[in-house]
Amino acid sequence: MDSTIRQAHVEAVRRDGFTIIKNAIAPDLIDELNDALARLERDLGAKPSTNSFEGLHTVRLYNLLAHGEPFAGVPVHANVLPVVEGVLDEGCLISSLSSIAIDPGETAQPIHADDMVIPLEKPHAPIVCNSMWALTDFTEENGATRLIPGSHHEPNPDYGGDYASVPGEMKKGSVLIWDGALWHGGGANRSGERRMGMAMNYCAGFIRQQENQQLGLDPALVRTFPPRLQELIGYGVYRGLIGHIEKASPAQRLNGAGAFKSIWDQ
Repeated sequence: MDSTIRQAHVEAVRRDGFTIIKNAIAPDLIDELNDALARLERDLGAKPSTNSFEGLHTVRLYNLLAHGEPFAGVPVHANVLPVVEGVLDEGCLISSLSSIAIDPGETAQPIHADDMVIPLEKPHAPIVCNSMWALTDFTEENGATRLIPGSHHEPNPDYGGDYASVPGEMKKGSVLIWDGALWHGGGANRSGERRMGMAMNYCAGFIRQQENQQLGLDPALVRTFPPRLQELIGYGVYRGLIGHIEKASPAQRLNGAGAFKSIWDQ
């Protein structure tokens, strides 16, 4: 990406809270991603959730990097990552990679900010920078992301409150990038077609432990630790959201048992 164009996108995120990179993704890659997601949805038997945040008519697939190509090329895409690095810095980390397929009949997602669960007074420096890849056209009719420009400079919204917003309309192959403090939400799909997107999310590199406990400690040893110690070394989930694995806690994966309720299912 040309440095001048990159800086213009970074400045737009700082000013407005978001930017749209048009024609960022090559058609061949878009086709590969759509084919791979359709196959995964079929093989995994993915279904809509039962809460208003994830959507009653929205199919989501989580942890996409676990499925290899073509997803491995998404986080480092040359037309997207440089802008994210400009918003955060080059030490940023992948937070999550998931798909969001909004089907006809879906209602609007509650307005929220992606960093709402992090207890920092606002406004603050960006600590989360997220992106939405348009794998189909995004229109107001089919559920384009609703955005409240400039709201990243304000305190958190009342979750699900009624706020004036604008649709992040964009053509297939474009990418929406926003500051995680921006108030936004998925739109209602009043069309007869699916709105297909992929959420490639990042966080600041300093939001992690000084020592990598997950790789530094043998899982067999960790299984002998009491539950609270397992949580303290990183096998817990912060406020029902940060640190989950496909809506399960790391402790469940570690121990093969246990229960977890996500923030969306409260």
